[in-house]
Amino acid sequence: MEASEFPRATAAAMSTAAALGLTADDAVVLHDSNKLTLRLLPCDVLARVAPAAHQVAQFEIELAQRLAETESPVAALDPRVEPRVHERDGFVITLWTYYEPVPPQEVPPADYAHALGRLHAGMRKLDVPAPHFTDRVEEARQLVAGRDHTPELADADRELLADTLRNLRRAVVERGGAEQLLHGEPHPGNVLTTKNGLLFVDLETCCRGPVEFDLAHAPEEVGDHYPGVDRDLLRDCRILMLAMITAWRWDRGDQFPDGRRLGTEWLGRIREALDSRGPDAHG
Repeated sequence: MEASEFPRATAAAMSTAAALGLTADDAVVLHDSNKLTLRLLPCDVLARVAPAAHQVAQFEIELAQRLAETESPVAALDPRVEPRVHERDGFVITLWTYYEPVPPQEVPPADYAHALGRLHAGMRKLDVPAPHFTDRVEEARQLVAGRDHTPELADADRELLADTLRNLRRAVVERGGAEQLLHGEPHPGNVLTTKNGLLFVDLETCCRGPVEFDLAHAPEEVGDHYPGVDRDLLRDCRILMLAMITAWRWDRGDQFPDGRRLGTEWLGRIREALDSRGPDAHG
């Protein structure tokens, strides 16, 4: 979210909480990406605020509720208020339980794999419409293809990303692995270490695909503890995921801290990974 929007977004969250009977005299910014995540005090609620055009909030609420019913490891909505999307001053606000972090902050890979396996098991019980992982790949491909969106991307790097997104998407699809509902981005930033165990947050990225696509977002050691992993498929998903997030870092509207430096670094990692994969990776 644009920094200039922070005051209005914060005011909208605090006003929403107050209107629902929660005392919100202060707000602490916990995270900023396409939405603003705030800890409201002293009511101690976690508020997620996004522009009103952000239309996935209702889907995320419904999915969180259904996953909770399956005892999946997901963060809960705040039980003190009605579980719904609130709109105020051009923003959509959702209110969640705030979990005080507990050590260790670095999650053991075996615990990470076990929690992700539980989440996937819960997701297999649900029949909900969700985009395919290839839809997300296509969004990244369009960024790369549109010079207006990625004007600072050099021609050679643009070609590298375009080829990688196309070739690895095809390789993953042709692998023919079993597909199911996925988190979409279960990276460490979306995993909370709480007294209730590991909990996943940010369900708006849910999509359908092989579990290896989710594992590609986790630290490499996690895949060693997840049963039944297709190692070649996981390798390809990792390169594909890296190409996707690299494309996002070159988006002219990207708000990620130090995004351009990371985008440059990741281009180098993609080249190394493709060279390790073999000659068929380039075409």
